[in-house]
Amino acid sequence: MNSSKFRIPALLLGVVTAACLITGCGTADDGKTLTVNIGYQSKTINTVTAGTLLRERATFEAELGELSKTTGITYRVEWKDFASGPPLTAAMLADQVDIGSMGDAPILVNGSKTREHADVKSELIAVTGYNLRGSLNQIVVPMDSPAAAIADLRGKVVSTSVGSAAHGMLATGLSSVGMGLGDVQVLGQDPAVGAAALQGDQAAALAQFVPWPQKLVFDGSARLLHDGGAAGIATFHAVVSNEQFGLDHPEVVTAFLTAQRKTTDYLNQNPLAAAEQVATATGLPAEVVYLYNGPNGLVNFDPTIKPQLVDALGELQPFLQSLGSLSDLNLNEFVDDRYLRTVYGAEYDAAAASVASLAPLTGTDATCGGAVDGLSTASEVWFADTGTTAVAKTPTCLLRQISASDKKVRAAYVPDHDTGIRLFAAAATWVTDPTVGADDRLVPFAVRADAQKYVATHPGAAVVDYAAALQAR
Repeated sequence: MNSSKFRIPALLLGVVTAACLITGCGTADDGKTLTVNIGYQSKTINTVTAGTLLRERATFEAELGELSKTTGITYRVEWKDFASGPPLTAAMLADQVDIGSMGDAPILVNGSKTREHADVKSELIAVTGYNLRGSLNQIVVPMDSPAAAIADLRGKVVSTSVGSAAHGMLATGLSSVGMGLGDVQVLGQDPAVGAAALQGDQAAALAQFVPWPQKLVFDGSARLLHDGGAAGIATFHAVVSNEQFGLDHPEVVTAFLTAQRKTTDYLNQNPLAAAEQVATATGLPAEVVYLYNGPNGLVNFDPTIKPQLVDALGELQPFLQSLGSLSDLNLNEFVDDRYLRTVYGAEYDAAAASVASLAPLTGTDATCGGAVDGLSTASEVWFADTGTTAVAKTPTCLLRQISASDKKVRAAYVPDHDTGIRLFAAAATWVTDPTVGADDRLVPFAVRADAQKYVATHPGAAVVDYAAALQAR
């Protein structure tokens, strides 16, 4: 990504802003009121800093209130909720949404389709959250499914959102075992519909994005079959804006991203409270929300546009073009960080270059002793009737802590042994390995097949269920 290309430097942005203040460009008929239409996906956890949490905290409205003191304009925000990216793009094409957030594949389609219409042409102006491995897209199957690996889905019905990053993950996963999309029966459905289809035995597997796979895992109705991170292609959600709206009202777009940054900071500093707020607003289990937005969570919330994420868009383009969903799209023209540079100032380049977690799991292990700061094995438990969580240096130490407590566990989180992705301890496949140190002998895996591979290469190791792992601490 060539940052020198981005079109309007800070000085020129100020000139455009001043011009809008003088002329009142883009306001409603009375010249005194401007309605800003925000498209979001309330249940897509990866977008909450530009959607659900931003709305619940009214941070954007507060920024616009301050802006109104300067401009004399009254701002009104219309929040429009969508199930996925494609209908949001349709609303942007109809000029009904000024700023929206969606996943990486829908964003490419959005940029491609809006290019054909100058008045609704969009640009990618910020990221909401990302996972560099690609572990935000996963495939789950019913608990009693005989499938042990993605190859076992041959000839089976797989529900996914066609054209989404999850659809691309399905194609990539099948390709890794010498199969293609033609080897399964793809059922194009919105996430909630697909989840119901899986639970109703109408689909053998669900390939989806956050939070649907892990919600089914938490509910006890599905288990993880394939993690999209196996392909090593980053996945993320981002913010797109109507380019002309930004030219007419750059101060409004800057206010939105300022509010998004403040919301991101709040989430990273108060992840448990943020999870509870999102859960209340959406009806999703707070424990599932916290899996993604908690410390060491599956999502790194960071508005800056990182080169790795733009590269991931380039890797995703050929798949979407093969579906006929995408014409050529110049990413250097589509991706635009000029508003973020105004928000961050001199801090932007360093922030965009860093992929360090803004919400690492820290604290002291009360059971095994010592700090968990920076440990790849760090684990966490959320006890009921408490306003906080407890940490542990390793999954084994976490199980000891749970066993020693008389408190009910809302959720416990451990990192997968092979990949480090965060997973529910109760849903993990556990291995006991007597050959390693006492604090590491219980090893969690997200996928059953990976646990079996470990056992095959570690004499004396054995697969155990969660109840047995608690006893074997």
